[in-house]
Amino acid sequence: MAQRIMLERLSPQAPDALLALIRLHAADPREHKIDLGVGVYRTEDGATPVFAAIKAAEQVLVDTQGSKSYLGPEGDMGFVNALMPYIFGAADPAMGGRIQGMQTPGGTGAVRLALAMAQKAGVRRVHMGVPSWPNHAQILADLGMELAPFDHANPDGTANLEAVLAAINGAAADEAVLLHACCHNPTGIDYTPAQWAEIAAAFAASGTFPIIDSAYQGLGHGMEEDAAGMRAVLAAVPEAFIAHSCDKNFGQYRDRVGAFYVMAADSDALPTAFSNANALARAAWSMPPDHGGAAVRIILEDAELTRLWLEELTTMRARMRQVRDALAAAGTAGRVDLTPLGTQNGLFSMLPITKEEVAALREAHGIYMAASGRINIAGLTQANLPQFIAALAAVAQ
Repeated sequence: MAQRIMLERLSPQAPDALLALIRLHAADPREHKIDLGVGVYRTEDGATPVFAAIKAAEQVLVDTQGSKSYLGPEGDMGFVNALMPYIFGAADPAMGGRIQGMQTPGGTGAVRLALAMAQKAGVRRVHMGVPSWPNHAQILADLGMELAPFDHANPDGTANLEAVLAAINGAAADEAVLLHACCHNPTGIDYTPAQWAEIAAAFAASGTFPIIDSAYQGLGHGMEEDAAGMRAVLAAVPEAFIAHSCDKNFGQYRDRVGAFYVMAADSDALPTAFSNANALARAAWSMPPDHGGAAVRIILEDAELTRLWLEELTTMRARMRQVRDALAAAGTAGRVDLTPLGTQNGLFSMLPITKEEVAALREAHGIYMAASGRINIAGLTQANLPQFIAALAAVAQ
């Protein structure tokens, strides 16, 4: 029998647009080019340094780690448990034993596991505000789950509260709602405390299942402030899934450091939940990478390293706030109103410009951003802000 030719059945897939943008920027010889595409923090000098706290923790690992044997699908539980007071609050981070977690390969692994668990529990349709992080939709599609989009943002740069409340109140028994905890990617538009209170009340009244993606805690207003909305929801509902990432707030992008948490109605439900979570993780990645999670654990177990980490995070947050304030103070650039960017949070915001204008910024001015108009705020500096604003004014007439 002739061998079957399997690979011919595959169809070419579109390349990742952001990766293509990276290559274009790298090949551009212009000295004053600006990269606003890649979603990593940058200093005023354009660097993405390793945190000093991480360097110190890694040295502890070098000096003390006695084995690199397997950890198991749950990963480093010391890391998972050390994060909980920062995510859920120091008073009772496990909420009376109702919350348990496990380590994942980055926030992406945590989101994937949360959605796969929801699917296994009977969820078939997920409501999500758009635009959103593109991988949310890709994961849902890969799992065969239906995406029910709603408009996350209003044209004036504020959150569309009515849309999210309609999604929560209208969701059927086999549906869930996915929300960003803070520093919304890609819009930077977060819910206010008053809006979070209404969202929490809607979840409580409707019985809709919440899935919360917390990828940027600490990059908006602070670790406590950025978790407040999520905590309001968790206080109002019996069950929820939470995906958390340390890739941004510890600067561990390539180490892939994340955690998945389940909040159950009571602690008796957690063993069954995590027997399913462990089985899904075992089939997907077997075990998460250890190094980055171990470094976070070492930091959070040491008061001085924790102080240093929080200080570094504050520096990051202050720099991004300085850029946002400068953009807002500029008022308008051409037809683009920049003032809403001052009230938004985190690494990203969306400019209301066309794909053609994005291309013109790249070709004529060496300014690189996603075709959607999403910009990485940390790609801007006090030195290049005037260049960026002038180019935007020239293009967006």
